[in-house]
Amino acid sequence: MSFATALFEHDFLRVVALAALIAAVSGGVVGTIVVTRRLAFLAGGIAHATLGGMGVAQWAGLDPLGGATVAAVMAALLIGIAAHSGHEREDMLIGAIWAIGMAVGLIAIAHTPGYQTDLMTYLLGNLLMVTAQDVAVMAGLMAFVLALLFLFWRPVVATMFDDEFATTRGLPTLAIQLAVLVAIALVVVVLLRAVGLVLVMALLTLPTATAGVFTHTLGRLMAASAVAALLAMWLGLEMALRTDSPTGASIVLSAAMLYVAALSYRRLRQTRNRSQDQHRNIRLQTHNQ
Repeated sequence: MSFATALFEHDFLRVVALAALIAAVSGGVVGTIVVTRRLAFLAGGIAHATLGGMGVAQWAGLDPLGGATVAAVMAALLIGIAAHSGHEREDMLIGAIWAIGMAVGLIAIAHTPGYQTDLMTYLLGNLLMVTAQDVAVMAGLMAFVLALLFLFWRPVVATMFDDEFATTRGLPTLAIQLAVLVAIALVVVVLLRAVGLVLVMALLTLPTATAGVFTHTLGRLMAASAVAALLAMWLGLEMALRTDSPTGASIVLSAAMLYVAALSYRRLRQTRNRSQDQHRNIRLQTHNQ
């Protein structure tokens, strides 16, 4: 059964489709910033730090998604403030937070009785297990991130791509940079439910890499990245239902296939353009003779 057919037969799949839409838009928009500013390692550090928050929340009997949100925001702020102060190397700090988050999470999970099936969905991703409550949280986080970027679009662009110019204009560059890092952290939490902690970085980078084959304007790149992410979500869910495969891995594999297809298209287009240029030069030489 295809996902499109099952969507009209099972009510819970409509919740899944809505969650996929939210994750695609969030990941596409913020993933553009991650890729253009080369923040993939930072996003990975934040993602793995969430395991500590989820583990502690599960141990305390609280919502793992709430724990992940707190841990992600704390990690983002710590990295941003420490990097701005210049006292610590950013890559060293990210690596430390990455490792500490994983260690705290694993210890907390080990001291929590029972098999943690709920945490496994966050680690490996299972979009089919998403609930209406999860969607509400994801929608709230997405709305906050999009509102933040919309209201402060010009200051964000100026600070992220030319912070010296932004400083001369009197913009609060540290506050803006921290806000962007918090936005990345919140989108990481959104994507946890879609593809899991292990594969978050792929969904933050592959759709933007695919969109970058066709456009380079920032606004258009964000829109195209969201479309590419949504298409990867749809194809991944189709693959998962037809082959009984994990949804998170299927979505990321679909995103990778789209990227390879985009690269192949660009290569064919470049080859065709070179061939046309060669034929044009030959005709000009023949005409001149």
